[in-house]
Amino acid sequence: MKILITGANGMLAKSVIGKLKKYNELICTDVSELDITDREEVLKTVEEVKPEYIVNCAAYTAVDKAEDNFEIAEKINADGPGNLAYAANKIGATLVHISTDYVFDGELDVSKSYVETDNVGPVTVYGKTKLHGEEQVMQNTDKYYIFRTAWLYGDGNNFVRTMLKLGKEKEELNVVSDQHGSPTYAEDLANIIKEAIEKKIPFGIYHTTNQKFTTWYDFTKKIFELANIDCKVNPVSTERYIEIMKIKQAKRPKNSQLCKNKILAQGINIPDWEDALKRYLEIELNK
Repeated sequence: MKILITGANGMLAKSVIGKLKKYNELICTDVSELDITDREEVLKTVEEVKPEYIVNCAAYTAVDKAEDNFEIAEKINADGPGNLAYAANKIGATLVHISTDYVFDGELDVSKSYVETDNVGPVTVYGKTKLHGEEQVMQNTDKYYIFRTAWLYGDGNNFVRTMLKLGKEKEELNVVSDQHGSPTYAEDLANIIKEAIEKKIPFGIYHTTNQKFTTWYDFTKKIFELANIDCKVNPVSTERYIEIMKIKQAKRPKNSQLCKNKILAQGINIPDWEDALKRYLEIELNK
């Protein structure tokens, strides 16, 4: 099977390439090779390559910087996916697009988790541009998978690596304890993408994070426990953290919990976040 992958140098793309390369012909492009914001260039490339699937891993993910850079975030997160969907539709390919929990306002009671049909209502520029991307995909093709994920980590700069570094350098850390979600290992998300393609599950929007929920505080505690790092972790509210750190940041969702029942119903296995973290640290700590 021929698969075109965009954003090939990114953290998720590395995992996707690793999962798909054995039995498929992959055409991997980074921003220097394919500018997804240029519709003509996208159409020309897609018509030349003629992939059966396009996996879009390209995105503007700097949540705080996006607040002051709407135009570039909109081009990459909205127009780019729209262009890929348009081109995919032209040749009958299927588009796999990665979205985010930020399409919701994050205010749902934490006793509940978001399902795919819940009302969206992004409150950040990043979230708004990612929602626009979903909309452009759905407007331009019927053959799509939109996978919403959250708290992603893998082979690249990420929260786990940051905590491992800080935990060794400092005696104590303040970590937010009132934001709830599921850490997502890029390898597991890549496997979901692989299985969805292989099983040819019904097109549509799916929530795809690791199983079970936690907070950044408890996630950090588990990282240190598994890595045998002796560092005190203090739970703080989001407001207190911003005050202590003296930072300005885009609003973070208090609830990033995504319900996976829809994707699980397709017979796709999703490990829980603690299992995923153990597997990641086995690799990371032995480098």
